[in-house]
Amino acid sequence: MRNHRVLLSLTLAAFLLLAVSPGIAQSPYLPVGSVSIDMTSLSAGVGASWGTGVLRFGGKSHPFRIEGLSVGSVGLSSISAVGNVYNMTSVNQFAGNYAALGAGVTLAGGVAGLKMQNQSGVIINLYATQQGVQLNIGPQGFNVTMR
Repeated sequence: MRNHRVLLSLTLAAFLLLAVSPGIAQSPYLPVGSVSIDMTSLSAGVGASWGTGVLRFGGKSHPFRIEGLSVGSVGLSSISAVGNVYNMTSVNQFAGNYAALGAGVTLAGGVAGLKMQNQSGVIINLYATQQGVQLNIGPQGFNVTMR
């Protein structure tokens, strides 16, 4: 009876360990493309932002427009950002409304970034190329349209 209890306890502990381990059994997404964005932001209370970018996917460059991503500053500012694209099989999946996935991330040297996903499941990890610049997404997310 005692051996049965020990075995049951070990089985339960192993199950709980697997249940709370974040993504150990899941394979990570591999980058399938990259993006570069040049953007202008006008911020004074409620801000407006617009810009252009290039998606590099499948050996080709695909231009796009972006609206809604804001820069953590006041006044008129410009920013450049780069990133990797994940979980995409067709360029048609790239356009759409993106929302943040969790909190922002910081790389070595203080470069801030965002992880975002659209309605098609495409994920972008975007990083400002200027040190000390904070990227933000409004509550509505941001919109990408192909040109």
